[in-house]
Amino acid sequence: MHHGLIAWLIIGGLAGFLAGKVTRGAGFGMLADIVLGIVGAFVGGRLFDLLGMAPSRGFIGSIVTAFVGSVVVLLVVRLFARD
Repeated sequence: MHHGLIAWLIIGGLAGFLAGKVTRGAGFGMLADIVLGIVGAFVGGRLFDLLGMAPSRGFIGSIVTAFVGSVVVLLVVRLFARD
């Protein structure tokens, strides 16, 4: 499903916020998690495309895709971040 820029930012922000809560200890604060969630929305979309998968269509499917991408981005950034 194609969303406008505002919807994409909201979905990515929500997914980043949720991913920050789920990956306890791997979050970087609410604002950074939201920004990483927006990046994660793109990563999640690409990841699902590369795997030939799509969780579902619509807003919920977009949230799931962005959430998975956000978790991946948060964990990868955490690997390279210095404490």
